[in-house]
Amino acid sequence: MRIAIASTDKLNVDHFGRALGFFVYLWEGKDPEMVEYRETNINPQKKHQWAEGLSKLDDCEVIIVAQAGMKAKYGIKQAGLKLVEDEGTVEEVLEHFIKHEEFMANI
Repeated sequence: MRIAIASTDKLNVDHFGRALGFFVYLWEGKDPEMVEYRETNINPQKKHQWAEGLSKLDDCEVIIVAQAGMKAKYGIKQAGLKLVEDEGTVEEVLEHFIKHEEFMANI
């Protein structure tokens, strides 16, 4: 599974539509592997640029963000992607997501 995490400063999770990039991880049930950091071409001062970020993530199944606007949420849903909202560092939210997935798989 490919997991994208929105981050501008490459440390903390960011708002979907304002993120200047996304870390992409590959997780296949063991330790996640960071594949790449994908930059977006957005102007963080403008609103409603979520489609630019989404266009960079067509091979991902999950997107983790601090927040996402209503239009972005709709676009993400229409693209068939799972949206997770969480706050913290990139490493923390990735760990939260994986622990949750592992827990739910064992119920």
